[in-house]
Amino acid sequence: MLDQNLKYLRKQKSLSQQDLANAMSIPRSTLGDYERGKTEPNIALLIKMANFFDQTVDAIISQKIYQSEYQIAASENLKVLAISVDNNNEGNIELVDTKAEAGYLDSYQDPEYIRDLPKIQFPSIPKGTYRGFEISGESMLPIESGSVIICSYVEKIENVKDDKTYVVVSKSEGLVYKRVKKDDSQNQLILQSDNESYLPYVIDYQEIDEIWEYYAHLSFSDSKASFYSILEEKLDDIQQKVRELHTKHI
Repeated sequence: MLDQNLKYLRKQKSLSQQDLANAMSIPRSTLGDYERGKTEPNIALLIKMANFFDQTVDAIISQKIYQSEYQIAASENLKVLAISVDNNNEGNIELVDTKAEAGYLDSYQDPEYIRDLPKIQFPSIPKGTYRGFEISGESMLPIESGSVIICSYVEKIENVKDDKTYVVVSKSEGLVYKRVKKDDSQNQLILQSDNESYLPYVIDYQEIDEIWEYYAHLSFSDSKASFYSILEEKLDDIQQKVRELHTKHI
């Protein structure tokens, strides 16, 4: 955690790399190597850094200090941790695909990571902060696996609307697209799949890192063919149940 913590703590004090390097009596290039994770300081310098930032050595090398101000438990508000903008200073729509989910969960607060995500355009979209998430699996049929859900950022838990669909980002459940209901008495969201084969489950408010509300989606398959494929699966399932009932009565 040292590289990300150093970068975060330095920026919290509004220090340049040169400012911190001067305070630590080391070359700026050496500090740059620490922040890139190429090398690590010796124990004496670690102690000096910990004292400078009013942290323990254990905290700066093993705890995610860089995430501390974004914990929902410390604030009722969810926060946009990082966005990118185009040449007109308008927010981009970054695309998070299924294969990038693990990286997103680790780095959604890192502006450099967000900057390097692929971008997509969506015409005539209302003002706001948007992100595109590719979904996988069949829990939200008829929206198919591989579709991209275009979402707007939700700033506060209280802005979540019952029975609407959202992309919910958390360390415990990863990145999921579900229909949600709030249970304020238990400080939980109830996450439901549109596919009734999947059971609902709950997630505590304090576990949630980000929530994005469905705005639109992009599908990349022939919708008529997909409809008939889903219908065929349902008919096969009905026929199987009929055969099972018939077998029991024989």
